[in-house]
Amino acid sequence: MTNHLKLSLSGLVTLAGFYTVACQSSAAPSSRPTSQPTSAAKPWTAPARPDNSQVALFAGGCFWCMEKPFDVLPGVYSTTSGYTAGQVENPTYKAVSRGSTGHTEAVQIVYDPKKISYAELLKVFWRNIDPLAKNRQFCDGGTQYRSGIYYIDDEQKGLALKSLEEIKGLISGTIHTEIEAAQAFYPAEEYHQNFYKKKPGHYERYRKGCGRDRRLEQLWGKAK
Repeated sequence: MTNHLKLSLSGLVTLAGFYTVACQSSAAPSSRPTSQPTSAAKPWTAPARPDNSQVALFAGGCFWCMEKPFDVLPGVYSTTSGYTAGQVENPTYKAVSRGSTGHTEAVQIVYDPKKISYAELLKVFWRNIDPLAKNRQFCDGGTQYRSGIYYIDDEQKGLALKSLEEIKGLISGTIHTEIEAAQAFYPAEEYHQNFYKKKPGHYERYRKGCGRDRRLEQLWGKAK
């Protein structure tokens, strides 16, 4: 074996280890868990937030990568990484990453509807995910990384379904992004919040290594 090949294989092992400790777990179930949940799914409840603000709830794979696209938008008050659409109360990252709770990693966005609309948030959401990927996003596999739009009310539901039809006209293939009524949202552990700010080097290495931006450019073109 040549030295060059040895180094290449070593690099692959290093990357594989990196992904395991980043957003991806070693488990990658192909469907939602079939074991009995420890509790029934709970409905979504509104978080504490500024008066006259509204909330959007999206899942786009690793939540580290879904905060920044919304944080930079005028009119967005905050983003919170967490877990939703599962069957267990107060799930931990460890449990969710095993794919045993039914949850998906998500971001809850609090925004001012006078400055930015839900329809505009949907456009940003779609252009930051791969809707053709089933039960995964980019390098992260498992139902805990499935993409989804979780509507709070009928108005959001209608806008989400309308946006889905628009996306179907832009790309070919089966869209696997689920659109469902919002369930309980559980904020993730503190070290996950604003990870791209807390650990920018780690975040950028993960994002690049995961091939996220490369795949997004293939789907949607260069980011403006």
